[in-house]
Amino acid sequence: MKPDEIRKLDAYFKRVFQNPKLMVKARPRKEDSAEVYVGEEFLGIVFKDEDDGDYNFSMAILDIDLG
Repeated sequence: MKPDEIRKLDAYFKRVFQNPKLMVKARPRKEDSAEVYVGEEFLGIVFKDEDDGDYNFSMAILDIDLG
């Protein structure tokens, strides 16, 4: 993703989830997506659908995290 897209997504996540600790970062060796963190904790990946320009956020929740 381009740096301006990452900045817009970063601001969006912080605003929507009302959490200034959320961060969207570029992925090493991948240009079609970015990583989402809360502080140092990895949350998921946000992908851009090149056909329609929409974004999709994917977050895995492990069973161990629910315990």
